[in-house]
Amino acid sequence: MAKIILTHSEVKKAEPELSAKARTVLNAAKKVFLAHGFSGATTDMIQREAGVSKSTVYAHFANKETLFSAVVEAECTSSSNTLKSIQFITGEIRSVLLKVAKTYLDIVLSPSGASLARIVIGEVDRFPQLGNIFYDAGPQECIDLVTQLIELAIAHEDIDAKGKTAQELARLFVASVRSEPQLYHLTHPKDVPSPQRREHWAELVVDSFLMAYQKTN
Repeated sequence: MAKIILTHSEVKKAEPELSAKARTVLNAAKKVFLAHGFSGATTDMIQREAGVSKSTVYAHFANKETLFSAVVEAECTSSSNTLKSIQFITGEIRSVLLKVAKTYLDIVLSPSGASLARIVIGEVDRFPQLGNIFYDAGPQECIDLVTQLIELAIAHEDIDAKGKTAQELARLFVASVRSEPQLYHLTHPKDVPSPQRREHWAELVVDSFLMAYQKTN
């Protein structure tokens, strides 16, 4: 079986490394945002948590919105590293999609992933740009990666797109993966789906998707 490594470099270039001081501020901002939300957090609180001067905060991040954007992007980048390393193997589309589904569920159901989603949902009416930041760095990033996988699966005749584009199928798949588990956890924060429940849901989604789109001889 031919193995084709899915590289993320074609989707988005790597972000430049942060300085040690900027990383300290970013880590402090994450703690403050998760504890107090976007509206409740202030740059003064972040400055105190980081143990740096206000000028140091503003030297690296222009305002609170920029800081929140950086926190979201850093979290999504860190969480999606496993997704970026998933490989497409000809004839193994079910196992590949299962790995994608389980990895993505772990991301959206993680404490930081769920907390950031709640913050954005609560603030997006007043700060629409937060929704754009969160969506682009999170769900859209996953959609782009799954689109590449499905393009490879179509090219190697593991998937029959039936007139749909690879991106349309990717959007359908990613939305199906996160739908019920994420919604339930967002509304029941103390009830985190167990690994067994996540695996069962991932299998249900993947098998339903392949029932519709797997190439048959």
